[in-house]
Parts: sequence; structure tokens; C-alpha cells
Amino acid sequence: VQLQASGGGLAEAGGSLTLSCVASGGTVNQMAWVRQAPGKEREFVAAVDRSGRSTSYSTSVNGRFFVSRDNAKNTAYLEMSSLKPEDTAVYYCVADSRTMVSGLQYGYWGKGTLVTVSS
Repeated sequence: VQLQASGGGLAEAGGSLTLSCVASGGTVNQMAWVRQAPGKEREFVAAVDRSGRSTSYSTSVNGRFFVSRDNAKNTAYLEMSSLKPEDTAVYYCVADSRTMVSGLQYGYWGKGTLVTVSS
């Protein structure tokens, strides 16, 4: 499975950005987003199951970010709003064929896309 993320860029604090991730080469269940800020460890951001009905968020983004997917397009989305400078990071699209994933143990990782939020 290959994952291709896009949509990163520069945004002002309080602004919005939407990331997209296209999966190809196989079927995945869980799709998620993981980010890594400069000098920090990777952290979970949000995940969505194959049905799209079950989602989860880190406490730092809950209420500001919205994760979804369109299986017809093999695409997951991360709608980010009320962006803060601390959201600046490389965002990775990740996925797994399993229905449950522990921590960051996703089997498939895409190349990251950089999101920079200016104050």
C-alpha cells in the first residue's frame, strides 16, 4: 500500500487547511494522521475507521480538527481549523489493514507534508 499526502502549506494562526491522503495498492482499514513537530517526537493526531463512523482525536486537536474518508476515492482527509503555531509540524498519513492499532504501530506510512502556522 502506498499513501500520498497533500495539502500542506503555510497558514496564519486561526486559519484553516485541509490535508488529503490517497491510498493505493491495497485495502486499508484504519487511516490516521500523525505529526512531528521540530525537535519533538511523533504524535498521534486523528484516526478514522473504514466505515468513517468511528473517529478518534488527540486532546490537543479535538474540537479543531476533523478526520474523514471517502472510500470510493480511497482518500482520507484532515480538516484543520483554528490553527495554532504549535500545530506546525510534518503531518504523515498512516494506515493499517487491521481494525485496531496500538499507539503509532501503523503498517503503512506516507511521506509527510509540512504544515506551518504563523503567529
